[in-house]
Amino acid sequence: MAVNFSRRKFIYGSAGLGTSLLVKACSNQTTTPTAAGGEGFKIAIALPGVITDKAWNQSGYEGVNLAKQKLSAETAYVEQVAQADQTEALTDFARKGYNVVIAHGGQFDAAVEQVANQFPNTFFIAVNGSIKGENIAALRIDHLQASYLCGIIGASVTKSNKLAYIAGQEFEATQQELRGFELGAKSVKPDIKITSTFTGDWNDAAKGKEATLALISSGADVIYQWLDNASSAVLQTASDKGVYAFGNTKDQLDIAPNAVLTSAVKRLDIAIAYLAELAKQKQLKGQIYTLGLERPDILFLGKFGTKVPEQVKQKALNTKQEIVGKKITFENCKDGGKDTRCVKKATV
Repeated sequence: MAVNFSRRKFIYGSAGLGTSLLVKACSNQTTTPTAAGGEGFKIAIALPGVITDKAWNQSGYEGVNLAKQKLSAETAYVEQVAQADQTEALTDFARKGYNVVIAHGGQFDAAVEQVANQFPNTFFIAVNGSIKGENIAALRIDHLQASYLCGIIGASVTKSNKLAYIAGQEFEATQQELRGFELGAKSVKPDIKITSTFTGDWNDAAKGKEATLALISSGADVIYQWLDNASSAVLQTASDKGVYAFGNTKDQLDIAPNAVLTSAVKRLDIAIAYLAELAKQKQLKGQIYTLGLERPDILFLGKFGTKVPEQVKQKALNTKQEIVGKKITFENCKDGGKDTRCVKKATV
């Protein structure tokens, strides 16, 4: 395990004290660091939620643990970093000499940009980020590719002709995922309706359930969710109400097997370890790394639920191969006056 600088035990002092959040933290060390001082290779991650959410935050935590195993690195993490504390959390890790500091979520972008130029010897990785710099790399999963496949499945099983998308916040990654879901659904049923809602909180189960009930009341019978600790509430509510849903990040079929059609599985642990290895080899560049279905070890559809007809499953899997083979691509375009991505099919 990694060293845990627990958010629950932070003691907030005045700026005049000049001490950092992590220095002030009553550290819960679950293991002794494998390197001391400035020796060895050190990786830290700041997480917006809890490492037990069976979704986004857990995958990030598993990523630094995988990097620890592969690279013999010293690792540390901090959970439940609120937006107001992002800059200080990242700064603390950089001051402690971590070679790589990972900000696990697009909501960290502004904080990463603010901190990175102060610590040129630390490489910052913005997961889901839209930024790059001399010592900033963004790690992106091509969410649109996977959600396109889910859109095909959702449109194939809906009876109401109404689909819905729920996420914690609206930023580029969630917009891309929503766009893919819409494009996939409309490739099957051009007149299908897709409603989106953003709860403002990735972890609040009550908000997730409330949003799900509202969408179901409006007629949606297939729900694509991207939440963290709140994801289980959405899936279980969908199951209780007899509608379908999609898992996200982790294979979440087991949470609600009667509702989950499949999951957009994103092996962020493998992706994070990959970039960490590049950093250790001094090959990591200040660019945006986007990994898609061409990396089947990182992005793929999870187990299919029993409610997915075999022909629908095969259509999704065949489309996946077309995307990997570049027979179907997603190119930058304008739609409704907005910059987005559109489907382009190769001419035979």
